[in-house]
Order: sequence, then structure tokens, then C-alpha cells
Amino acid sequence: MSNERNTHSASRQRRPMGPGRGMAPGEKAKDLKGAIGKMLRYMGKYKIAVVFVMIIAACSTVFSVVGPKVLGKATTALASGLMAKVAGTGGIDFTYIGKILLFVLGLYLLSSVLSFLQGWIMTGITQKICYRMRKEITEKINRMPMKYFESRTYGEVLSRITNDVDTLGMGLNQSVTQIITSTATIIGVLVMMLSISPLMTLIALVVLPVSGLCVSLVVKKSQKHFITQQEYLGHINGQVEESYGGHLVIKAYNKEDEMIAQFNQTNDVLYTSAWKSQFLSGIMMPIMQFIGNLGYAAVALSGGMLAIRGIITIGDIQAFIQYVKSFTQPIQQIAQVTNQVQSMAAAAERVFEFLEEEEEDQIVEQPADVTKVVGNVEFEHVSFGYNPDQMIIHDFSAKAEAGQKIAIVGPTGAGKTTMVKLLMRFYDVNSGSIRIDCHDIRDFNRRELRDAFGMVLQDTWLFKGSIMENIRYGRLDATDEEVIEAAKAAHADHFIRTLPGGYDMELNEDASNISQGQKQLLTIARAILADNRILILDEATSSVDTRTEELIQSAMDNLMKGRTSFVIAHRLSTIKNADMILVMKDGDIIEQGDHAELLAKGGFYADLYNSQFSE
Repeated sequence: MSNERNTHSASRQRRPMGPGRGMAPGEKAKDLKGAIGKMLRYMGKYKIAVVFVMIIAACSTVFSVVGPKVLGKATTALASGLMAKVAGTGGIDFTYIGKILLFVLGLYLLSSVLSFLQGWIMTGITQKICYRMRKEITEKINRMPMKYFESRTYGEVLSRITNDVDTLGMGLNQSVTQIITSTATIIGVLVMMLSISPLMTLIALVVLPVSGLCVSLVVKKSQKHFITQQEYLGHINGQVEESYGGHLVIKAYNKEDEMIAQFNQTNDVLYTSAWKSQFLSGIMMPIMQFIGNLGYAAVALSGGMLAIRGIITIGDIQAFIQYVKSFTQPIQQIAQVTNQVQSMAAAAERVFEFLEEEEEDQIVEQPADVTKVVGNVEFEHVSFGYNPDQMIIHDFSAKAEAGQKIAIVGPTGAGKTTMVKLLMRFYDVNSGSIRIDCHDIRDFNRRELRDAFGMVLQDTWLFKGSIMENIRYGRLDATDEEVIEAAKAAHADHFIRTLPGGYDMELNEDASNISQGQKQLLTIARAILADNRILILDEATSSVDTRTEELIQSAMDNLMKGRTSFVIAHRLSTIKNADMILVMKDGDIIEQGDHAELLAKGGFYADLYNSQFSE
């Protein structure tokens, strides 16, 4: 079965992403705490591993934090030995000092090993989460209703899979590990500082409120810029994708300047938000270092006074000064990583917002058996509108017997393609019903229902791969011989054999290395190979020349024998042999009958038909 139907609406009706969608410029995260909470719940599967990482981080921190105090004993022993040597009462005990240094070396080595293990485990968790998230987004796309993609650009959706998941992954890998390590370091260092001198600890802690105030101010200012940066990155992706896809049209209409101006406008917002967020993020570290140095000087001064009075030793001063540096550094790191957390939360919010979007209902309890479909189709008083207050189809009723060829004609905007979308359940009717073999189509599972349909669209869709693979997409278990027979039936075999490589020729990403008419022939061959009970042909021969159209029409007539076929056509000469012609105007059937009957009536169809031959 041809899968053009899944991309038809999106490719024909994509609209640029407006500022009203996604997160508005300058707007704060809708629920920052909620986004982080969802992320934590999403990580629940790995909670044991995360707890293990926290334990390892705590152990690594303990070994690292104990080091300076133990090293301080070596400094005290060295100072005592020097004074004893000067006084002539003793000397330096190098053996004792050597043992202390070896012990400290062992502590630091063990701390480094645990730190490496912690990073290795956390990286694995992060990548598994990103893998799972991309997989769920991809699966979610297949369950989304068509209306979602018709109101957004490809780039906006792809940005969720690429930029947002990457940002989230980097934030998890770096910020979570850093927060765990820094928090454990702060607690450990604080305990060691208190064990040396509560007074000096109090002096060192005085700088914390000042640091906290500065951090909160910077975070408050930078948060909105990070959110805007993430949003407009998605807008940029969407614009670039649309410009690239429609490059020929842009060149043909000389719209390069307008597109560049539109891009520059979006890019200016991205540039402004990016440099502001990065600037505010960058000044946080210098501010923290300046405040930290003030505390460092105060500790050094008070420590010297306490040592003179004999309250603490020289080694304690050395250890405490190291602890002060170790104490302010994790605070600075947490402050720095706060920006990453904000960016991660903004990305997580967008990803979870996508994952929580409304889905098509997929499963029906005790569904009708699609394998027994014969092909009787009936529309009963169908009414539909993409918006409830703007109806397109008002009261559509028609009946097609199995094996009949039903043509749908009418002016542009009459609702012809909309009827096909309703038949395929890309949308559900507002009222009335569509029945296949006396079963309401809502009694079938959507995916199973679509297995009953083959479809050829005006907009062709081919993927990067060989011609053989593209035709076989209609039925993946088809043999090479069956693929070639389908190509012959579609009158595509001749031109395929003239191409370099024949059936093994590789089509490029947008299949631009063959003509539009050749693309259409390949999609028709794919539909022939699918061999479905109900066929939908939406201007299937619009891109081929008159001679090829006659050949395809002959192949289509053979293909449609014994199958219910719905043919949307603007060239009325191609549907003269239809069993029934439905003439639509403004969402209603105004005439129906075969070609001869409608011409004899001299009504709207006759006017349409005769207008093709008027001068």
C-alpha cells in the first residue's frame, strides 16, 4: 500500500509556525518545577543506578574532602620539626611525613577512580534516556492526528527530536552529576571546617547569602532568554527546512529577499536571546569568584590570629584555606550548572508537551475484520469541518457497490480531498457515518482500516533507496519478479530499464534525479503491487504527458476491475467510463450519475465538461 497518504496533507498544507505556537518569546516556562518533576519520574526506571551514582559520589567526596585535613598533619609535623631543629631539641620526622603523604595520595587516587566510575555510569543512564525519548517521540509521531502536522512545520517537530533531546541529554549528563558531586562536597567540607574551627567557619559562611542573592538575580534575568533561545532554534529549523524544500519556488518568484528578511528577523531574536543568556551565564562565575576571594582573605586573616594564640595549628590553617576554596568552588559550579538546568527544563517541557499531545485512538475492542472487506462503501449524511464552527462538508450521502469506479469531481475547494481524508480516517466526521461492508469505519482499528486502501496522490513520495525498494514498499514481501510485473502494468518498466542501473538505480533524498512523471509512474506501480480492495486515486495522472496518461489509464482500468475505486479528477475526460460520478460543490453533492446521464441533464457537470473544450 502506498504510504503517500501519510505525507500528503503535511506536504501540501504545511503552514509556517507562528509565534502563538510553542513557547512565546520572553515567556517563562509554563511549569518549571513540573518539567523537572516529570523528568525525575521519567528517570524512575534508572533510580537504582542513580542512587548508586549518588553513593559513589558521596564516597568519592569523602575521600577527597578528608585529604586536606590529613595533609595538614604533615604540614604541622614539618613546622614542628623545623622549630625543634632550630631550638636544637630535635628534627623533622620524614618517615612520618612520608606515610601521611602516601596515605593522602591513596585517598586522592581512590577518589579519582570513584569519580570516573560515577561519570561512566551517569553517561550510560543519560544516553539510554535520550535513546528511549527519541524512540517514544518517533512512535508518538505515528499516533498523532493529521491536524497536528498540518498546523506545524517539519522543522518544528524535528527540533523536538534533535535539539531538545540533545539539550536535555547534555543537561542530564553534566548538571545532574555536577549537582550530586557539588552538594556532597559542600556537606563534607562544611563538616571538616566545623571540626577545625567553628569561628572561622562562621566567617567563611557570611559570604553565602551574598552569593545566593547574586545567583538568584542572574538566574531570574537569564531564564527567559534561555527559553526564547530554545524556542527560536526550533523556528530557525522550520524556516531553513521550508526554504530548502521550496527553493525552486522561491527562485521562480524572486522571493529570496523576503525569505532572507524573514530568516534574519527570526535569527535576530535567536541571536539576541543567545548572547544575553550566555553573557548572564558567563558573568556568574566572575561574581562568585570575587565574593569567594573576599571570604578567602577574611579566613586567612582570622586563621593567622588564632594560630598566634595557639588555638589552632599551622596545618589546620592550611587545611582550612583549602576547604574554603573547596567550599566556594562547588557553590560556583552549582550556580553555573543552574543555567544548564534551566535550559534542560525548557527542553524537557517541550518534549513532554509533545509526548502528551492528543493521539488518534488506535485500538477498538472487538474490531471488525478488515481482511474480509469486500468493498461496499456508503456515506450517510456526513458533515465535517476542520473547525467545528466552519463546516466544509454539509450533508454528503453516497453509496458505492463493491467493484464500482466512483469519480468525484468539482471545483477547487468543493471538498473532494477532504472526503478521501474522512474515508481513510485521517479525520473523523462531525456527524453522520461512513460504512464499509455495513461496518462503521470507526469499528475498525485505524491502522488495520488503512490496510484495506491503496492510494496514489498528486504529490508523489519516494524515499532514498533503489527503484526496486521504492516499488516494493507497497508490499514488503513481494519478490523481484512481482515488482517488475507491477512496473510493467504501470508502464514504468521501459523507462526504468533505460536508467543507469535499472531497478537498482539509487534515488536521491527527494528523488530529483528522475522526472516528475517518472515519479508518478513509480508510485502507481507501488499501488498496483499493494493489491488492495479499495483504491483512491487523487489526480494520479496529473504529472504525465497525454500519451503516458492513456497508457496509465489503461493499466488503471485493469487494476480497478473487481475493486472499489474512488477517483478524484479535474480532467473529466479521464473518468468518462466511471460507474458513478459524484459532482460536488461547496461540500454537497449537487449531481450524481454516469457520464452520459449527467451530460444529458445539462447541469453543472455538463458545464464543467464542456468548459474544457471552449476557446
